[in-house]
Amino acid sequence: MSDLAATATDTRPAADTPPRAPRRPRRKHVTTAVWIVCLVVFTAVVLYPLVWMGFASFKPNHEFGSNSGLLPDDATIDNYVKVLEGVAGIPLSRFFLNSLILAVGSVIGIVISASMAAYAFARIAFRGRGLFFTVMIATLLLPFHVLIIPQYMIYRNLGLVDTFVPLLAGKFLATEAFFVFLMVQFIRNLPRDLDEAARIDGCGHPRIYVMITLPLIKPALITSSIFAFIWSWNDFLGPLLYLNSPEKYPLPLALRIFNDQTSVSDYGATIAVSVLALLPVLLFFMIFQRFLVEGVATQGLKG
Repeated sequence: MSDLAATATDTRPAADTPPRAPRRPRRKHVTTAVWIVCLVVFTAVVLYPLVWMGFASFKPNHEFGSNSGLLPDDATIDNYVKVLEGVAGIPLSRFFLNSLILAVGSVIGIVISASMAAYAFARIAFRGRGLFFTVMIATLLLPFHVLIIPQYMIYRNLGLVDTFVPLLAGKFLATEAFFVFLMVQFIRNLPRDLDEAARIDGCGHPRIYVMITLPLIKPALITSSIFAFIWSWNDFLGPLLYLNSPEKYPLPLALRIFNDQTSVSDYGATIAVSVLALLPVLLFFMIFQRFLVEGVATQGLKG
């Protein structure tokens, strides 16, 4: 009887029985499903123009205007063959090289000059620092069109029109206030104890800037490089103003040549060039996109 009573009163679960996981509410499952559907729809809307452009690059010219669907009726690679042959006697590789020179030069100039100016504003106490920083931020309110005429007159008087100098000089002189402001905010979040320790070891501002500040603001440098590369690669107005020789045109101006060389616009070739021009930007962004996330995440950290 005692054994039966003990068995009846012992209601503890067996040791090898795993505990049951708590059930998630059905409402949470519905909310998650709705969010997934919304994200899929939003992604499809955003990516549809890119997908359409990719398929449209294989359409012959007579299908533009008659075939409004996504897929071409008679796919052809003649558009890419025509584009790779060049235009106006200039090979397409020349336009790519010009765009690459401008984009890489812009990245190098902005990374060097903006980081140096940002270090000066964030770490060096000099007279008028607040005033100069305010004036620099105020330049963000000036539209580019206000500066077109005086800048063009200066470069024309210096004999620098139809060269890459007007398009690159400002990048090496820290005239891009957006990137300077971005790096200033990043440097201000770094602990000053690192600077003081380096100064005790005998380091001056140049060595602190090179050996301590630059490695720690790598996410900000990569973020600035991505934006500088994309903005320079897609720039149309600047090269249109300062470049006169077709052999010096970047890709955005090469697109205009494909439309102006005949009385009828060559839509197939134009879209094919657009696809080829978009590939370097996509590759550059895909390679360095993780640094964008890292830069945003580390902005919340305080030293």
